[in-house]
Amino acid sequence: MDGVVRLVGVPEILAAAEVLEGIVRRTPMEPSRVLSDKVGGPVFFKCENRQRTGSFKIRGAYLRISRLTDEERAGGVVAASAGNHAQGVALAASLLGASATVFMPTTAPLPKLAATRGYGAKVHLVGHTIAEPMEAAKAFAAETGAVFIHPFDHPDLVAGQGTVGLEILEQCPEVATIVVCTGGGGLLSGIAAAVKGLRPDVRVVGAQAAEAAAFPASLVEGSPVTLESMDTMADGIAVPTPSELTFAHVRDLVDDVVTVSEESLSRALLLCLERAKLLVEPAGVAGVSAVLDNPSAFAPPVVVVLSGGNVDPVLMLRVIEHGMVAAGRYLSVRLRAPDQPGSLARVLSVVAELGASVREVEHSRTGSRLHLGEVEVALSLETRGADHRAEVVHALRSAGYPVEMR
Repeated sequence: MDGVVRLVGVPEILAAAEVLEGIVRRTPMEPSRVLSDKVGGPVFFKCENRQRTGSFKIRGAYLRISRLTDEERAGGVVAASAGNHAQGVALAASLLGASATVFMPTTAPLPKLAATRGYGAKVHLVGHTIAEPMEAAKAFAAETGAVFIHPFDHPDLVAGQGTVGLEILEQCPEVATIVVCTGGGGLLSGIAAAVKGLRPDVRVVGAQAAEAAAFPASLVEGSPVTLESMDTMADGIAVPTPSELTFAHVRDLVDDVVTVSEESLSRALLLCLERAKLLVEPAGVAGVSAVLDNPSAFAPPVVVVLSGGNVDPVLMLRVIEHGMVAAGRYLSVRLRAPDQPGSLARVLSVVAELGASVREVEHSRTGSRLHLGEVEVALSLETRGADHRAEVVHALRSAGYPVEMR
């Protein structure tokens, strides 16, 4: 079946850009000195996290709904989404005078849920993964006549997302490599269609969360493969199977698809927040993760697409903690010290002299491993990175304290 899929071309993407003029933002391109140093050449972020609704999804959603007939729009639209597509459909529908109904999983982040309702959509919470909302949305469409707006499986969606590729070529004409966060493949397909049609020399790479990576297996199989399970913090790209349409685009136009770990996603999110001053959700930093993991694999100039900035604050707290650990910024140790007045103060003075910050301290006089006259001290410290961690451990051991890593 996929052999007869017609790929979206440059003329369709140029036409989409005309429709979207004045509707979507031409998002900025920001240089990243940190990644440029690692790659050995210019690296830029294409900041779709600053797009209307906080992600690129408004591009395809608006184009798709704008091309419905008056009668179809009068019947309303329906969608299923973990959050970003929901917001894109909700805003696009409101701009075009159509009612929108959105089915979301019960696990959808509260800010995305609130924003979708804020754009005027009626929201129903169904199931724990995207599969149940998808089925519910299709059933709603069949029952009511509302038009189902798929997150990525339609040429208009691919063409709309492809306008990101046009902007990249205009903003960075010397680009050699483009790295794109990838879930169902709509954004990757659109960018690849635009870029390969105009600049076939530019390398296009997709980046998927390793715990939700349907494309590598699909490419090996030669057709879309459905994942049995997914477990990633990057809910925006947790898609169990590509469509025939997006699979065909990725197979024919994309140079490579790489995967990144949860730890790498955490480090990338922390880097964007701390060094680039950019708020990006876990799904939106998959491309950054790929470059951090293997800088030499990406010929500069590199453009990394930050696909979304809709972050659940609760998840953000967890991810920052996770990122701090992954980046070597936290150190947890146990040590034994003499049970004497001032003993704990002397331990803490060693830590303070090296500029480490104490997060937690536990002091215990009982334990099967303690000798008479000893106490156990458990420290949780914030450090400046892996080298500083090693320096603190060395200083504690040099001061005579038996140190065990926790």
